[in-house]
Amino acid sequence: MLDMELIRKDREAVATALAKRLDPAEVNRALDEIQRLDQERRALISEIDAERQRRKAEARAYAQAKRAGTTPEPAPEAERKQLAELESQLDEVQSRLRTAMSELPNLPADDVVAGGKEANRVVRTFGEPPAIEKVRDHVELSRALGLVDHERGVKLGGSGFWMYTGMGARLEWALVNWLIEQNIQAGYEFLLPPHLLLDSAGFAAGQFPKFYDDVYHLDKQSAPRGQFLLPTAETAILGAFQDEILETAKLPLKAFAYTPCYRREAAGSHSDERGTVRGHQFNKVEIFQFTLPEQAGAALEAMVAHVEGLVEQLGLHHQTSLLAAGDASAAMKKTLDVEVWMPSTGKYKEVSSISWGGDYQARRAAIRYREPGNKQTRFVHTLNGSALATSRLFPAILEHFQQPDGSVLVPEVLRDKLGADRLTPIR
Repeated sequence: MLDMELIRKDREAVATALAKRLDPAEVNRALDEIQRLDQERRALISEIDAERQRRKAEARAYAQAKRAGTTPEPAPEAERKQLAELESQLDEVQSRLRTAMSELPNLPADDVVAGGKEANRVVRTFGEPPAIEKVRDHVELSRALGLVDHERGVKLGGSGFWMYTGMGARLEWALVNWLIEQNIQAGYEFLLPPHLLLDSAGFAAGQFPKFYDDVYHLDKQSAPRGQFLLPTAETAILGAFQDEILETAKLPLKAFAYTPCYRREAAGSHSDERGTVRGHQFNKVEIFQFTLPEQAGAALEAMVAHVEGLVEQLGLHHQTSLLAAGDASAAMKKTLDVEVWMPSTGKYKEVSSISWGGDYQARRAAIRYREPGNKQTRFVHTLNGSALATSRLFPAILEHFQQPDGSVLVPEVLRDKLGADRLTPIR
């Protein structure tokens, strides 16, 4: 959520930044309504304060009259009801203002350009695409090697689901365990959060209300408070610290979690989204940082370097792109994607988005810090990133390391965990 004081003081700067993401006319309509509601809210607060002062004065006059032995006249019924009516009006206006504010996206960072995918900019590239004479795609390879049972996955969950089998299940688990070890070594605390979250966590992360329909919700009878299956561990880690004041000395606070992710999105039918590349449930290890505002820039650079290092250790050719405002999450100021090369399609596919949210999420979640000797609190900055999404690493590994004899070499860092250095076709 944006800072209302910033909108009051420098609406033009806010409008210019938001225009990188939204139509300028839409931005101005939204800001007009927000400022109108803000003025109405402040006027009501003034009226309520004045009414409370009037009542205090009336109470003093009543007490003085009683001491003087006279019978004071009671306030008219209409006056006694006025405060409750004003407070009810204020509640309604504040609710409408909060809703209007919650629908605004974050302000993109200065170096983030306007536009969509076409405006994304590659900032780094690692290695070269593997030279493969006859490329087989990961779906064909996973079937030949007995790694993924797509048909039984659909039988169990419907379109957009799959089931890892045999060495495929072991490879998936080896990836998860290796990523857990790497993130612990990088100084992140390991968390295993619930997969069912309250709606308040979705709001805090900036996913609700705009993307409310993109997740799986429990029915209201089963979950009167509102619950949903988490779409990413980012939502859980952030939500775990809602309404807290963090110790300044412990910032940056670095945490990570492994979870399956559940998303209501169209399963891919295009060649670059087949197999495990896109679906309704997939595994991901997510890193997260809560920082002081002045720590955020260095934290973002360190998180990007950490994720790039993970992909490099796996030996996968990849690039890192700075996303344009229209291609990044609405809750984020700045996002860099790490994208692996998929030989079968000749395209790069994102395996990690590393993002800096500024204080946008922290305002929604009321996560603050207090500097020593200062009574006033300030909002922390939040950063998150996939480290990594295994459902996309899995097919990239198969395609990168496929051999002419139909086998697939296992990345060296995974061999001890998998107990094999090569995956061979089933007989």
